[in-house]
Amino acid sequence: MSYKLMFAAGLTAVLLAGCTQNIRPTDVDRAVIGAGTGYVVQKVAGKDNSDRLAGAAIGAAGGALCDDVGLCQ
Repeated sequence: MSYKLMFAAGLTAVLLAGCTQNIRPTDVDRAVIGAGTGYVVQKVAGKDNSDRLAGAAIGAAGGALCDDVGLCQ
């Protein structure tokens, strides 16, 4: 998989991880949402299981940290 596609998938996972309007999610909630989003994005774009797990890890980290950097408040 190209690095551009992997970067785009990771960035998408990070941005979608904050889509929890009006429910006051915790860091764990956002991490779970981010992991699921990252997994699905990588499953669609990836070729093997390691790509999907990497997408889930990137999404989980992005979801847990998005409020700390001001992306999802």
